[in-house]
Amino acid sequence: MVAHLVRLKLAILANGLRRSPWQVVGLVAALLYAAGVLVGVLVVLAVLSVQDVALRESVLVPMGSLLVLGWWLVPLVAFGVDATMDPDRFALLPVPRGRLLLGMALAALVGVPGLVTVVGSLGAALSWWRSPLAVVAGVFGALVAVATAVAGSRLLTTALGPVLGGRRVRDLLAVVAIVPLVLMGPIVSALEGGLVGLEEKLPSVAGVLGWTPFGAPWALPADVATGRWADAGLRAALCVAVVGVLVVAWYRVLGVALVRPRRASSGRPRAAGLGLLGVVPANPVGAVAARCLVYWLRDPRYSSSVVVVPLMPVVLGFAGDGGPLLLASAPVAAYVFGWAVSADVSYDHTAFWTHVAAPVRGVQDRLGRVVAAAALGLPATLVLALGTLAVTGRWQHTVAVVGVSVAVLATGLGVSSVASARVVMPVAKPGDSPFSTPQGGSGAAMLSQLAGTAILGLLLLPSAGLVVASVATGRVGLGVAGALLGLVVGATVLVVGVRWGGRLYDRRAPELMERLVAMA
Repeated sequence: MVAHLVRLKLAILANGLRRSPWQVVGLVAALLYAAGVLVGVLVVLAVLSVQDVALRESVLVPMGSLLVLGWWLVPLVAFGVDATMDPDRFALLPVPRGRLLLGMALAALVGVPGLVTVVGSLGAALSWWRSPLAVVAGVFGALVAVATAVAGSRLLTTALGPVLGGRRVRDLLAVVAIVPLVLMGPIVSALEGGLVGLEEKLPSVAGVLGWTPFGAPWALPADVATGRWADAGLRAALCVAVVGVLVVAWYRVLGVALVRPRRASSGRPRAAGLGLLGVVPANPVGAVAARCLVYWLRDPRYSSSVVVVPLMPVVLGFAGDGGPLLLASAPVAAYVFGWAVSADVSYDHTAFWTHVAAPVRGVQDRLGRVVAAAALGLPATLVLALGTLAVTGRWQHTVAVVGVSVAVLATGLGVSSVASARVVMPVAKPGDSPFSTPQGGSGAAMLSQLAGTAILGLLLLPSAGLVVASVATGRVGLGVAGALLGLVVGATVLVVGVRWGGRLYDRRAPELMERLVAMA
């Protein structure tokens, strides 16, 4: 049974590769990236192997602790990335729980992350080559660390499955997971000051982590290499005890999950009323706008874009040291809202049939989607524009910044209205994680997205150039001219885009639906 589960995981991966050559390209890219990471890690380990024991321990224990902690925490926010070994899939099968647990543990290592973890852990063990006994302890520690990582990861995801299975919780986690990714630059910049004197702090940090479930396996070879046999014995006992507790807890939680699948309805009554449909005008444009607004507010694939917007000033403020670059926050936010409509039909997935079946003309569909995006995008853009002007004190550029920001939003909505009626692309399905990888990527779709972005940039280049020149030289007249030019271009592109996209929609709606069904 254990071998069967591992073969099942390999078969699922292989079938995914057969569906589209782009899946093969993605796997090759992931393998190349993993190879680069492994080479870098092995080089670091090779350098550490000739250093003194204290330095090796000070570096390997924190690094190994982060690796194990990552295995525990990442699956909690990256739901939907790998659900092939979900306990729910085995609930109706007469599989002994012990064999299922072992098979799921080994199957968890099948893939790029598992390969990197195993090879990197064994490489850390071999970095103690100067002491044969330390190498043996390192191999034991590496195996225990991998077991701790996998068992802890599966225990948490299985135990918290009923909670994470709730739509609201999953949506919240998906949105929250975006925040550290967007703020990675500012976080690194803020930590640069803390890196001063880090070499003196590492031994104490490693000393504390070495007695935790995350760091104990990595500190064990250092104890053996330095002859701290009492510490080595206590640490080995701690490692074995942690793995034992995790496995027993996982075994019990798995038993509960197999008899009580977590995809059960919460049983709570749904709120009565029409919601946004009762607020908007009772016409096709209003109905489409209300439906899209619900997606913007409740679907993590959309709301992740909304969350990114308030973080723009933080990122650009750090990048530009609080200078004029901060003024770009509003135009960038406008681009995010405007270009998001280009994936609207793709995000609809098979629910797009409601638009195809309803008596809605293409212009009405395009206009409804534009209204929904603008209802959120325009206020956010104006708030960011005025806020960054206040922070920088450059009120003389108010017309330029506000004008070009609105122009970016209008132009983006116009171009994306055409793009979304022209082509659909594989995206994360409704209910999936925004980080999940869709099956069957389309090169033509990605090319159309790049082409649309390039067209948007060309349309905005003259007005944006004038505004940038105005901010750089202080000549306010250039900014006013750029804003007026941008507003004229934006209004024209918006009107033309909605009408042109509407005609394309009327002609291609059945074909778009066919493509969406094929990608389901």
